[in-house]
Amino acid sequence: MDASQYKDYVLVLLFVKYVSDKYAKQPYAPITIPEGASFADMVNLKGKADIGDQINKKILGPLAIANNLSDMPDFNDANKLGSGKEQVDRLTKLIGIFENPDLDEHG
Repeated sequence: MDASQYKDYVLVLLFVKYVSDKYAKQPYAPITIPEGASFADMVNLKGKADIGDQINKKILGPLAIANNLSDMPDFNDANKLGSGKEQVDRLTKLIGIFENPDLDEHG
């Protein structure tokens, strides 16, 4: 995948990380983080065989619906992210990058 496509995935992960840090469990926040759709929930998907599908269904889908968002990239796209172990490893590593405490909103 070229950099222009890869950035879509990186920016979505950055968005999920940022809004989770800033708005999760806050009433009247401008962004709603549905239960089970935070960055921490995404971290719990690391290493799972169906990580891409679960990111789509458990994280991005609920966030998109709750906040009327559109144009989310497909995290289960084998053509862009690989398939099987390749996809699991790629997404697990990418999520791991955003676990860096220096990126925490409150850090």
